[in-house]
Amino acid sequence: MPFVDAYEQKAKGGYMFVRLKKVFVLFALTLAMVSLAASTGRAEEAAAKEDFVSGEASLAVMSAYIWRGQELTRQSIVLQPSATISYRGFSANAWANIDTSPYSVVDEHHTANLTETDITVSYFRKVWMVNAGAGYIYYALNAPHSGATDPLDSQEVFVSLGLDTILSPTLTVYKEIDHYHQWYVLLGVSHTFRFNDTVGLKLAATASYLKSEDADTYPEYDSAALATGKKYNNFHDGTLLVALPLTLTRHITVTPSVGYVFPLCDDARHEMKGRGLQGKANPSERSSSFLYGGITASFAF
Repeated sequence: MPFVDAYEQKAKGGYMFVRLKKVFVLFALTLAMVSLAASTGRAEEAAAKEDFVSGEASLAVMSAYIWRGQELTRQSIVLQPSATISYRGFSANAWANIDTSPYSVVDEHHTANLTETDITVSYFRKVWMVNAGAGYIYYALNAPHSGATDPLDSQEVFVSLGLDTILSPTLTVYKEIDHYHQWYVLLGVSHTFRFNDTVGLKLAATASYLKSEDADTYPEYDSAALATGKKYNNFHDGTLLVALPLTLTRHITVTPSVGYVFPLCDDARHEMKGRGLQGKANPSERSSSFLYGGITASFAF
């Protein structure tokens, strides 16, 4: 599992951070210009499709599990099965993460472990160019390895608003309602280029803001990557994604992908290092940005 830390050398830290922000902006602008020239005709979808039950089952094999800028696995392959069923705008999804080589500081030799199971129910409705929806997520969390204590489960509600236009901009607001009280706001853009009926290229980018309501579960971290006892309230992680969806049959798609996760500010950089799993005695020496990839096979019906 490759890792990239753009801030490891203090002398180059500020310079590299500015460069990353420029890359992020240029990436989004490039997507906008190309997609504007590519298409304008995604106005309406066939309403008759809503009268049928549809679904999808998939399995992703990834080199890491990075969630909202948090490094949740270390040097191990993860398996992420998922199943979704939809009808008339309503959807139910079950997703899981299986760590094939769980990490612990004391003993790095553990058998595979189901670390997380998520259940999501949602309702989305499209009116003209606007796609609006809301939903609920239950996160069933297990210990990262055998012998460890299970973390408390989590629950979130969310609302989402997207536009069926250039880059498909989507804004989603998540609110934790159980143990880890915080708001997480995510803005995403994406575009898929279809070269032919089989091969496509998907480019996507996201940026987030995290507002903590609990200094214990989501604290602010200092420059030494140590919790300060204050609540986190700042921009958080950004992501860049490149995927190559390959439509093998009407129902089967295989998608190799590469993602890059990085902090959007110094507070995020300190926090992402402080929560890292690299096992280094000095948290400030851990990575705050991550490069990972994998492949997903899906069956739609």
